[in-house]
Amino acid sequence: MMTTSPEPANRILLVEDDPRLADMLTEYLAQAGFRVTHAPNGREAVVHIAAGQADAVILDLMLPDMDGLDVCRQARAVSDVPVLMLTARGDAIDRIVGLEMGADDYLPKPFEPRELLARLRAILRRRVDVGLGRADQRGGPSGSDDFLRFGRLEIDSASHSAKLDGVPCELTAYQFDLLLVLARHAGRVLSRDSLMELLKGEPIEAFDRSIDVHMSRIRAAVEDDPKKPRRIITVRGAGYLFAKVQD
Repeated sequence: MMTTSPEPANRILLVEDDPRLADMLTEYLAQAGFRVTHAPNGREAVVHIAAGQADAVILDLMLPDMDGLDVCRQARAVSDVPVLMLTARGDAIDRIVGLEMGADDYLPKPFEPRELLARLRAILRRRVDVGLGRADQRGGPSGSDDFLRFGRLEIDSASHSAKLDGVPCELTAYQFDLLLVLARHAGRVLSRDSLMELLKGEPIEAFDRSIDVHMSRIRAAVEDDPKKPRRIITVRGAGYLFAKVQD
C-alpha cells in the first residue's frame, strides 16, 4: 500500500525585536502548523528573504537597526514573498507608505493573535488560489487560463509574472493577484468588495483604501501613463474595469 507524505508546512519569517512577543507568536503559529524562523532585526531578515527561506513574512516596522519600511523595500528588490506588516504607529500614512513599498497587508498593534493568523492565511491562500486559476474564467482576448495576452501586456499565472513589451513588471505577490483577477474578468466592472471576495481575502472595511494604493502601484507598472490609464479604468462609484482591447 502506497503512502503519501504530508505537505511541508509554510515557512514564516517573523521579524520582531520584542523577544516576549516573538516567543508567543512563534509558539502560536507553530501550533497552527507553520514553521517559524525568528529574525530579531532587519539585517537578518533581509538575508533570510534574499535566500528564499520564507513563504511569508511578518514584519514589525519598529526594529533596532533599521526601519521596517527599509526592510520591506529591500525585500521587494529581491523577492515577491508576501509581507504582513505589524505597526504600533497610529498614523495612517505609515500604513500607506508600507503598502506602496510592497507590503501585502498590515495589522496595527495591539492585535488579537487569531486576526494575525487569519490575515496570514489569507495572503498565503490568495497566491495559491489565484495561481491555480480559482478566481474565475479568463477574460483576455487571447491566451490560455495560465497565460493571458492583452496587446503588449502578457500575464503568466504559472510563473506569477507580468511583462509589458517583454519587460518584467515590478509587482508584489498581492498586486499580481489583483491584476490577474482583473484580467480574468476583463470587460467587467469589479467593486472593491468583489475583488476582495475573489482574492479570498478578509472583508474590506468601508474606509480602508489599501486596495486603491495597490491599484495605483499596478498602474505604475502596466500603464504607459498611469495618470491616464487605458488598461485599468476606475469606474467612479462602482469599482475597477480591466479593458479587453488594448494596444
